[in-house]
Amino acid sequence: MNIAVFCSGNGTNLQAIIDSQKKGYIKADIRLVVSDVPDCYSLTRAKNAGIKALVIERKNFKTKKDFELKILKALKKENIGLVVLAGYMRMLSGDFISAYENKILNIHPALLPSFKGSHGIKDAFEYGVKITGPTVHFVTLDMDAGPVILQSPVKVTEDDTEETLAEVIHEEEHKIYPRAIQLFVEGKLKIEGRKVRILD
Repeated sequence: MNIAVFCSGNGTNLQAIIDSQKKGYIKADIRLVVSDVPDCYSLTRAKNAGIKALVIERKNFKTKKDFELKILKALKKENIGLVVLAGYMRMLSGDFISAYENKILNIHPALLPSFKGSHGIKDAFEYGVKITGPTVHFVTLDMDAGPVILQSPVKVTEDDTEETLAEVIHEEEHKIYPRAIQLFVEGKLKIEGRKVRILD
């Protein structure tokens, strides 16, 4: 199976996925890294790993539809079977999601359905929760609302700052995201309504 990873930033989850693939844990081919930010460090990670990188900036297209069509053409050319969002900061349209229905994964740094949106760690920390942690889920039209694949609980200690909590959550992300990807590749994820069954 060919995988495309979408990134907009530093790419630590991308690195975890690359490392897992190189160790033979993810038995698939990372064919493409797609970014909407031309100078993000994710692109350096892709280059270092010998992975083809594609930079497509929204500002170069009149409409979001044209922007996404360009990406979809690139995915089709590489015969991509799974799209992995790893710090990609754009919402995908309904048309894009339909083109890869139940074949797009995302990771969120809070225990969904709590603390959706782009400040999941900050919001959970400021709310005063005792347990938080990352969630891997399928992508649907509503933000951070798709069926949950894996979650990993992280205790919030009395000494934690937002920064120390983020470090621990990211460590857990780097464990569960590769696992979720491999489960998908092996055909072990079955969506039943809102629930994802992990098959033996």
